[in-house]
Amino acid sequence: MQAGITVSAGELPEVLLHVAVVRPVFLWGAPGIGKSSLVRAFADSLDLECVTLLGTQLAPEDLIGVPQIVDGRSRFAPPVAIARDEPYCLFLDELNASSAEVQKAFYSLILDRRIGEYELPAGSVVIGAGNRATDNALARPMASALVNRLVHVHLRASARDWLSWAGTAGIHPWVLDYLRNRPDHLWTAPPKTEEPFSTPRSWHMLSDALHSYGNGITDETVRVLASGTLTAAHASAFRAFVKTVRNAFGLDAVLKGEAGWPAAPEDRDLLYFLAETFRARLVKELSADKTSASPAARQLAHRGKALLVELAEISLEVAQLVIAADQDGRPVLPSWFLVEVSRDLPRLVAARA
Repeated sequence: MQAGITVSAGELPEVLLHVAVVRPVFLWGAPGIGKSSLVRAFADSLDLECVTLLGTQLAPEDLIGVPQIVDGRSRFAPPVAIARDEPYCLFLDELNASSAEVQKAFYSLILDRRIGEYELPAGSVVIGAGNRATDNALARPMASALVNRLVHVHLRASARDWLSWAGTAGIHPWVLDYLRNRPDHLWTAPPKTEEPFSTPRSWHMLSDALHSYGNGITDETVRVLASGTLTAAHASAFRAFVKTVRNAFGLDAVLKGEAGWPAAPEDRDLLYFLAETFRARLVKELSADKTSASPAARQLAHRGKALLVELAEISLEVAQLVIAADQDGRPVLPSWFLVEVSRDLPRLVAARA
């Protein structure tokens, strides 16, 4: 299921507060963006115990229960995980990854809030969650009868919300500082092949591993950990970032003229990282209209052209990456800056063409 309207992690609690308390909600989203942790945090905010059932690990009888003979009649005894006396949050994780029989067993629990003779205590909430088929995750078609029993909310990854949370959650400083510089690297779409990819969850895993190793971690170990948790391009950039932190070698030093572009062959990953960060800084600071550019932005543009010259002397290819268009061929940098670059640096633009 796809939707053009999404909510961020910061917006989700209010939606759940007004909707989940009156109707069951299904939370859609890509793997690793925090669906489960957000539901648990919401339950905590209501002082409700969160009981999680994984759809992929259930059989129909796990929900319906087993028959018992009482006074000569049979009745189903609901499982202890569900049959509780106090209100709670029933979290049906990976619901759309469960079999059709299990999904069918959820019908009365979701719509009528009951299983057999057992009814959820007043004040309980029911929330389901799952990935989309387009995420290359395990997802089965959801029957229309089940779809129509739920209010569907689509979650998106938000760097602002994640960084706000991470700042007080003990996330490793390298991870925090890197994503503050490159918030666009927080999440990538799941690849079609079996390989690591960047998500809020994978960055959290990397943070935990870095904490475990401590300050004595080697560059090679950083490479192994980043490559095992992140998209390949992000892993390479993160490793280069760590080099800048350890050697006090950052973009600001280059901009101020306190350091030059790294030219050694073994620092090529660092050169790529600094060039990408330089491009991101230009995109962020330079306005679309030169007449409205601040003095600081004009100074950055002037300094930027000089740095492009220096960068092109080391690697014309890397310099071209700074002014390159996006994947659809649309310019990323302001047109007025690109015009000045083409006028002052014809060799760079000619090579790019």
